Amino acid sequence: MRTPICDFVRSYADSRSVRLHMPGHKGKSFLGFESLDITEIEGADVLYSAHGMIAESQGNAASLFGTGKTLYSTEGSSLCIRAMVYLCVLSAKKMGRRPLIAAGRNAHKAFMSAAALSDVEIDWLYPESQEGVISCEITPQRLESYLSETAELPAAVYITSPDYLGNIADIKGLSRVCRKHGVLLLVDNAHGAYLRFLPHSFHPIDLGADMCCDSAHKTLPVLTGGAYLHISADADAIFADNAQRAMALFASTSPSYLILQSLDAANAYMADGYRERLAAFAERAVSVRERLCLGGYSLAGDEVLKLTVKTKKYGYRGYELERLLEKRGFVCEFADADHLVMMLTPETDEDGLSELERALMSIEKKPAITEQMPPVTVPERVMSVREATFAPSEELDVAECEGRVLAAASVSCPPAIPIAVCGERIDRQVMESFLYYGITRCRVVK
Repeated sequence: MRTPICDFVRSYADSRSVRLHMPGHKGKSFLGFESLDITEIEGADVLYSAHGMIAESQGNAASLFGTGKTLYSTEGSSLCIRAMVYLCVLSAKKMGRRPLIAAGRNAHKAFMSAAALSDVEIDWLYPESQEGVISCEITPQRLESYLSETAELPAAVYITSPDYLGNIADIKGLSRVCRKHGVLLLVDNAHGAYLRFLPHSFHPIDLGADMCCDSAHKTLPVLTGGAYLHISADADAIFADNAQRAMALFASTSPSYLILQSLDAANAYMADGYRERLAAFAERAVSVRERLCLGGYSLAGDEVLKLTVKTKKYGYRGYELERLLEKRGFVCEFADADHLVMMLTPETDEDGLSELERALMSIEKKPAITEQMPPVTVPERVMSVREATFAPSEELDVAECEGRVLAAASVSCPPAIPIAVCGERIDRQVMESFLYYGITRCRVVK
């Protein structure tokens, strides 16, 4: 498969032209990659109004992912989420609906900012039972019940799948329900770009989603910040027709050509034996999961490239197990009191996977920790996300915030999933959850 962006930039670097354009390093080596770091010079095309080499590369990605249209982001899935929400507003207005989105409560904080910027109302979806804030299992049955009983149909349903712990939603079933009720299905698939290339695709576009975002950098060999906005070939033309404009509305006008080259090179990587490499690695990863369970570990999720340990059942808090692995040379993705998350790819390779298994099995199992995480609450909604986000605010210690209205998402990334949402009242239970997850200060409406 051709890599037109990479080819152009390398050719330009080899030309040794005197660079009378940005960036200021002029191609001279400070970190080692500057000769390949360019701006939108003649022939380099323009991201979000692409008609040349970037358009060709995005077309290659669309063919690999089986989409109607795929656009690149050099600002991660956060940019794609904002564009999806904006496109949903356009669609809602076309259909004569209010811009209302029903969303799983474990949405990334980028979705909250998108709702605030696009003036979207959110109707939160909760599962029948929920252990913590990171996961939110919305089944087709739960969605059918909601859509059948709600007084106002939303313009779209927004689901996070896979979630940060590796749980995958029944996108195919959810899609059927959405189509029955004439509602769009949007999926935050940031952690699942590789799902398209498994022996049986679990990618949201293949399962009926209208739009989704993929963070290419999370599970593919792409530089941090590389992501895709995917639009289904079956989706209304309003999405493909306005997608570049939607991305440009929220994006920087100085996209990274290093990240664009990385996305371009990934096309050739995925087209050349990636399915086979992924299938072989996934089989080994499943075997490791099975042996860890036999060895006493309890795992969460069903995503094949994510290894999430429910650490308290093994006698440790997540951050304690994380530190033990760090001493053995392993740096994990995320840890809290209850979980340790490790992300795998074929680039982990067989030796790395085997060494990880040995390290985990060498850690002594202790009596289970019985302390439970705080229950998920449904705080009182006082104002919209937009109203709270733009209201005058102040930062206080959590102990001073009971009864106040949250003005900003008080959560770090990862996992970037708000415990309470902007516009909700902070009650005693929310305060306890904040402190449990190490949040000691938050911003509230004055």
